[in-house]
Amino acid sequence: MARRVPPIVVMGVQGSGKSTVGARLADRLGVPFLDGDDLHSDENRRRMAAAIPLTDELRRPWLDEIGRRLAEASDGIVIACSALRRDYRDRLRVAAPETFTVHPAGPIELVAERIGARTHEFMPPELLRSQYATLEELADDEHGVVVDLRLDPDAIVETVVSALERLERED
Repeated sequence: MARRVPPIVVMGVQGSGKSTVGARLADRLGVPFLDGDDLHSDENRRRMAAAIPLTDELRRPWLDEIGRRLAEASDGIVIACSALRRDYRDRLRVAAPETFTVHPAGPIELVAERIGARTHEFMPPELLRSQYATLEELADDEHGVVVDLRLDPDAIVETVVSALERLERED
């Protein structure tokens, strides 16, 4: 793409493909990729490893750091970040108003099957139900796209690139 790439957040529950899609999308767009999980505090990691969902108070500094990284990336960046609730995404957009959100969405049964086949450093499968209970879908007024997580990651990337190109034509 020849245009400036907006900051991009790939959101969703664990096992939805945020990191896989995010890394491939960043590579396709020629921008850096950052896994938001790497920015969690040690305390947050311990809580999640013990299957204790984070409170909003514990999540705020993490979201603020992600927002800072989005805002500082003048040439674009893709960050994988759960951003399950609208107010979390709004907090990111306060820091980086141009943020484009990608939400790989799909059935809990498929995601449960995926996470059953992997090991994650600090996200046990027991948190999946609480994540789906917390999840707020992208609203019509949010800058982004919902993609079917059942698609191949490369097909998801092409869907996102097409959405970004349509957005560019509209501007």
